[in-house]
Amino acid sequence: MGLAWQQGPLAPHSIGRFLTPDPLPERLLFAERLRRRMRVRFAGEWIAESEDVVLLHEPGRYPVAYFPLGDVGTGVLEPTEPTTHHRELGTTAWYRVHGRDRKTARAAWRHTELPDHAKEFEGRVAFAWRAMDAFYEEDERILGHAADAYHRIDIRDSSRALEVHDGDRVVASTRRPVVLYESGFAPRWYVRRDDIDEEALIPVEGQTFCPYKGLADYYEIGGTRGAAWSYRHAYPEVSRVDDLVSFEPDKVAVHLDGVRLELEPGQTVIPHGADRGLDVDEVEKP
Repeated sequence: MGLAWQQGPLAPHSIGRFLTPDPLPERLLFAERLRRRMRVRFAGEWIAESEDVVLLHEPGRYPVAYFPLGDVGTGVLEPTEPTTHHRELGTTAWYRVHGRDRKTARAAWRHTELPDHAKEFEGRVAFAWRAMDAFYEEDERILGHAADAYHRIDIRDSSRALEVHDGDRVVASTRRPVVLYESGFAPRWYVRRDDIDEEALIPVEGQTFCPYKGLADYYEIGGTRGAAWSYRHAYPEVSRVDDLVSFEPDKVAVHLDGVRLELEPGQTVIPHGADRGLDVDEVEKP
């Protein structure tokens, strides 16, 4: 998703390339002002609030928000040992975060010996996403990770012929599919339930979470788990796929205009970063 992971421009498996005569470094980091007020809540109180947040886009990771130390509450950060080493940004100091009635070890960090070309992060601290209660932009809670300005979703109606087969059984057939284009991913085709043999869809336990679309429910088809999914209550921004069903082309036969689709390389979603994970618990936590 976005600039630096999945198949974005700075990701390890980008589908594009920079048109330069000489090879670029194996890893490129990108720093950018967020230009949004961001706040952090921990132990029931606000511990950081800033309009001067800088995002770090690092290959293979979600964007990370760095706050000026002056915008962090007094007594919130307690230095701890040991330090670690970031391959591009040098020594990393870690902090125990203190709240009103709670403290959490290694819940924030700061780069203390930055190279000259990375001085944007001088005097800035980042908070481990999963260790905090919540992050906000203005008065709205954001989930999963800091918003990536380079992540985009476009949804289009289509009149192409889409069919889904489980052996000889026709699971879905439509001339009105909806296609969702999402940064870093191949197009995903969604089908209205009126065009599906819903008896073929067996709900399975377990959900996944997307910061941009919401919670996904999954289905088994012909004994194959995870062969289809649906955002039963999609976020308003992507309401056009609300309660529609999409089918995984490496688990069930999906044909578009008579041509079978194949799952493109690099499309598996992997939540990178030791400081976080995209899980349902975060959505359900108040």
